[in-house]
Amino acid sequence: KEEVDLKKVNKKFKKTDGVIMFPSTHDITPSNLSYAIQHLHNILSAGNEVLIVTKPHLEVIERLCDEFADYKEQILFRFTIGSKKSKNLSFWEPSAPLYEERKAALIHAYEKGFQTSLSCEPMLDDNVEGVVNDLQDFITETIWIGKMNLLKGRLKMNGYSDSLSLQKADELIAMQSDEKIIALVERLKDNPKIRWKESIKKVLIKNQIAY
Repeated sequence: KEEVDLKKVNKKFKKTDGVIMFPSTHDITPSNLSYAIQHLHNILSAGNEVLIVTKPHLEVIERLCDEFADYKEQILFRFTIGSKKSKNLSFWEPSAPLYEERKAALIHAYEKGFQTSLSCEPMLDDNVEGVVNDLQDFITETIWIGKMNLLKGRLKMNGYSDSLSLQKADELIAMQSDEKIIALVERLKDNPKIRWKESIKKVLIKNQIAY
């Protein structure tokens, strides 16, 4: 249930070093889009660079591209897509867009001339290569890959201790065993766009594998 903090929406920004990530604790949805646009205007008009991280709704990305066409050199989109299978996205990310909509949003931003990157963290099945192969031509920057972290603890914390959720969690954990992660890294190591998140780096360090 979304509640907007109008003081933060209207916050004024100065030019700062580095990149500002937005949002960090929520997503940009059709229902809060107008507030997000106001906040982004405040950040960008001060000359800041922004990393926009989202599970993209197509209508949201179309509007952002229109609103910030003059700021495209200051914006990098990072779209979160952890599976090509919409049933996996629906299970782990209820109410978020399905795969084809996320793909369409990525292509729209790319074709409008914006910088694009991809987050496959967390991977939501054992076919992250399918996502990479399908989308890498529309990525101008990097593709970040990572495991699902602290899965069972987070499920229980959020009240999802039912047998189906725990079964799905066990299946996903098995898909991300050290052995399978090492094999994945070996297959993708020559792709210059790939970057590994800390969860995968820890596996490689533990097994004394260079990356």
